[in-house]
Amino acid sequence: MCGILGVININISDNGFKAALDTIAHRGPDSYGIWRDDNKAVLGHRRLAIIDLSTSGQQPMQVENRYTITFNGEIYNFKELRVQLHKLGHSFESDSDTEIVLKSYIQWGKDCVQRFNGMWAMGIWDSTKNELFLSRDRLGKKPLFYSFLDGNKLVFSSEMKAIYPFQKKFEYDLKVIESAKENNFTYESTDQCIVKGIKRFPAASSAIYNLGDKDELVIDTYWSALNKSINISKRYEDQVIQFKELFVDACKLRMRADVDISTALSGGVDSSAIASVISEYKDEVLGAHEYKTFTASFTGTDLDETDAVKTLQKKFNLDSAFININPIDDLDNITHQAYMFEEIYYAPTVPFVQLYKKIKSSNYKVSIDGHGADELFGGYPFILDALTIDDLPDVYKLYKHNNQLNDLRPSKVSFSNALKFALPHKFPLLQKIASNAPTIHKIEGLNWLNSELYKASFKTILPTLLRNYDRYSMINGVEIRMPFLDYRLVELAFALPSTSKFRNGFTKSIVRDAFNKKVPDEILYNKSKIGFNAPINAWVKNAKFKDWLLDQTESVAFVNSELIDSKKVKSKINALFNENLDFLEASSLFESINPYLLEEGNKKYGTLSKVI
Repeated sequence: MCGILGVININISDNGFKAALDTIAHRGPDSYGIWRDDNKAVLGHRRLAIIDLSTSGQQPMQVENRYTITFNGEIYNFKELRVQLHKLGHSFESDSDTEIVLKSYIQWGKDCVQRFNGMWAMGIWDSTKNELFLSRDRLGKKPLFYSFLDGNKLVFSSEMKAIYPFQKKFEYDLKVIESAKENNFTYESTDQCIVKGIKRFPAASSAIYNLGDKDELVIDTYWSALNKSINISKRYEDQVIQFKELFVDACKLRMRADVDISTALSGGVDSSAIASVISEYKDEVLGAHEYKTFTASFTGTDLDETDAVKTLQKKFNLDSAFININPIDDLDNITHQAYMFEEIYYAPTVPFVQLYKKIKSSNYKVSIDGHGADELFGGYPFILDALTIDDLPDVYKLYKHNNQLNDLRPSKVSFSNALKFALPHKFPLLQKIASNAPTIHKIEGLNWLNSELYKASFKTILPTLLRNYDRYSMINGVEIRMPFLDYRLVELAFALPSTSKFRNGFTKSIVRDAFNKKVPDEILYNKSKIGFNAPINAWVKNAKFKDWLLDQTESVAFVNSELIDSKKVKSKINALFNENLDFLEASSLFESINPYLLEEGNKKYGTLSKVI
């Protein structure tokens, strides 16, 4: 896990390149490397050492005096690939997965990515062909940005801030920023960026760029989650077994590390399932390395899950730490966090950054977390609105069995959608009743529910979540691994029927049932969905937090901000502070001021002047 930077056809000194590379030093605090092929290509790397901690694993790495790689990520099945490559005649000088990636590219060319189980963003330079290979993992867990400067001069990096120094003029794209503010959960799945001249490289894609090519990349998609060759049993019980076997293997692969590992543990189903598997197999896989869980504690708020985690701690005999999240501790750092995060988002980064900061300060570099299950297996309330007339019995059970007033109670829209999508037009009265249902677009080959889950997984929620957690963790030099997002489980998820995800009054049924008698029932079959959020509605009642926020609105920089309507935002903040704010209202306070914080962070901490 690291930070990468590369330039093609750009004349730059080592000192100038190092200055740009150091803007992402947080992603790889252990060491750095710079390699150049005259002025044709310069590759840089900031290392977070996790696999093969020796100097043999350092990057940029070259083999055959021809191929050189700068690589960010982990290939979890590198041991199996090493065996295959050895049989094909390859020898190895390290125990790193990076060398396996490079030898795989030599052996199989651009199709090597089809064999990888992991996450990555990489650039490989072929000095013989003067050719660059770029690739990003299937789900886009690892970020990759690129920009063309003056024709065919190309720069790429893990974060935008490493590209800023190469730009002749740093300029925000105000149209993209406005779009990102209005449609926060659709921005990340596009190639648009809030800074002009920079593009986001798409997930599940690769490209080859030749020195002297035009200022564009021909990008090819190499994977789709809709794998039609997936075979699943019609029996639900067999599907549960298939899911469990894949999930356990996904966890065991992600436990491979030459350092201690951890989990950001909540009181929910997903991270509890991970803790269950790791606890069972830690002696087999981890050897002498330690495993510890870390939980964000929001004492006195309805987001606190400490009691549930203590139940898990006792069940699995966990070494657990509880971190009391206090935004007041980070008021002076919020502007710096905005710079490090480098995007606009509606929620404060404080609790997430504090959690992974504690993980790193406790000498853990890896956190195996439960992201992705809600999107793949239907854990969000709005997903229920995609159920159709065929699923009405299950919708009824969700009502019948859900006696708690919580976010997972399906809305009446579920029924109106069922009518809207399933009944023929010869029933105009029923169609009229259903007319208030939101439009859901069905994807070819998927039912209504999986169509909506696909959208959440690849167009809206999950890309944004992956972006966010990459920043939260890598700000602190921590790698997050996500077993639920093993590509085999993703393909399985979209081959499953709705009845495997909504069953007997429960969402994410297949996940829950796979861990029956493993995870305590009070957690496994708890329908209250809390989620890891900042209890900002409680925080704004704190006098210091309120004073800090109001002080921002009085600054000259705030009044002159390019990215907000300062008068409108100030009026909104003053008005809302006269009310007893709920979560959404309090979040809107931060959302309205966030672009200004980003702007100030870039001015104060950024390297915005050009270095070439």
